[in-house]
Amino acid sequence: MGVELQSTSIEPARTIAETLSDFAAGLDYEAIPATARAAAKLHLLDAVGVAYASASFEFARRTFDSLSGFGAGDYEVIGMSGKLGLRDAVLMNGILIHGLDFDDTSILGRVHPSAFIVPCVLGMGAFVKANGKDALGAYIAGVECAIRIGAAAKGGFQRAGFHPVGVVGAFGAAIAAGRLLNLEPAQLTMAQGIVYSAAAGNIEFTANDAWTKRMHAGWAGVGGITAAMLARGGFVGPRTPYEGKFGLYRTYLGAGAASCDLAEATAGLGTRWEIEHVAFKPVASCHFNHPIIDATIALVTEHDLAPRDIKSIRALLPEAAINTVCEPQANKRAPTDLYGAQFSVYYAAACAAARRRYTLADLDPPALGDPEVLALAARVDYAVDPQSNFPRHYSGAVEIVTHDGRRLSRREDVNRGSSERPLASAAIEEKFLENAQRVIPKARAEAVRDAILNIDTSADVRTVTRELCLR
Repeated sequence: MGVELQSTSIEPARTIAETLSDFAAGLDYEAIPATARAAAKLHLLDAVGVAYASASFEFARRTFDSLSGFGAGDYEVIGMSGKLGLRDAVLMNGILIHGLDFDDTSILGRVHPSAFIVPCVLGMGAFVKANGKDALGAYIAGVECAIRIGAAAKGGFQRAGFHPVGVVGAFGAAIAAGRLLNLEPAQLTMAQGIVYSAAAGNIEFTANDAWTKRMHAGWAGVGGITAAMLARGGFVGPRTPYEGKFGLYRTYLGAGAASCDLAEATAGLGTRWEIEHVAFKPVASCHFNHPIIDATIALVTEHDLAPRDIKSIRALLPEAAINTVCEPQANKRAPTDLYGAQFSVYYAAACAAARRRYTLADLDPPALGDPEVLALAARVDYAVDPQSNFPRHYSGAVEIVTHDGRRLSRREDVNRGSSERPLASAAIEEKFLENAQRVIPKARAEAVRDAILNIDTSADVRTVTRELCLR
């Protein structure tokens, strides 16, 4: 007997892919609320800034050098001096945007939407010589659809061992690329069916200090633009990549598909703008660590605690966080590279307690080997938070026991940077400038900022993409 997928509404006459296609193809840029368009530009700015920061790290240079082995091309790579072919540039830019886990997050969709939509839109936008409004409209359409596709799974992809950025991202990228190619709704449906065969991404990286999570966003972008081009040429894909007998949810989630809500995949299209609820990241760490970092910094600052004063730290997290930032404990207590540190609650709490901060500088190799931080990390433990309100927010709490017997605690129930605790536009711009100045001068960073925030006035998006590489 097959798994029954639950829906809270009557099954629509059209497939999910067809409904998403109708929305994306028919979306009028001028009808998008001004608040959604303003949010989109800030998220685009944030994504490019994170890519600049990533370009200053070793993994970025190794990746670019590897892809350059296929030969040079005509498409810009953010923060790099060389160019690559279209699909390699999309892959590289996706790796850069997602490379530091500093990119935006949709808690509803359990995805980092800009990581796969931005490289797709920049690349395909340059390819078709789109104007800025068309590029921004495609970005918004892709984000809106991807978040809903992810939301329907109710967190099931991670539980099944898949990384939604790679899986869900492929569909979002195909929709964004297809809109830029001016595909008809029927062709956009084919693009989604085609890209289903390219949707991939696993979370084995959480058990090792691996780099593979970084490539999932870029690979989703590559799959998306490839599927859109094939669909334009008449290549045929299945019309039911989501709800079909062997569709996305049944195949990837198995028995867990029974918990899906297919109505979420198309709910509120054109009336509820999820781009306005995508969270910005104030620190470069897994979002599950954010409440732990903020609560720890607040406690040690308020009580003026030094590492020598602290006997133990207990992090309280939602159960969904355990396999991502807590286990395997032996590996995560002493991470060997920046990605391992970003997915370690032990390092997050110890760094916050010892340094009263958590910045990109705290992810450099010398910082990771700091004996004081490592000694404190060994005194960090975790427990499932009985008061967690996840998945409404990334929530958590910290309990610190001092050597003189004090028990101190603090909760963070709503993550900073979410739509309920938003970062000011000025703070997002400042984050961009700090990230960008790791590889380009301040004056150049300010020029890039202005170009992105005014992208909707551009007659050719290439005037923006040309500014993103090194000169």
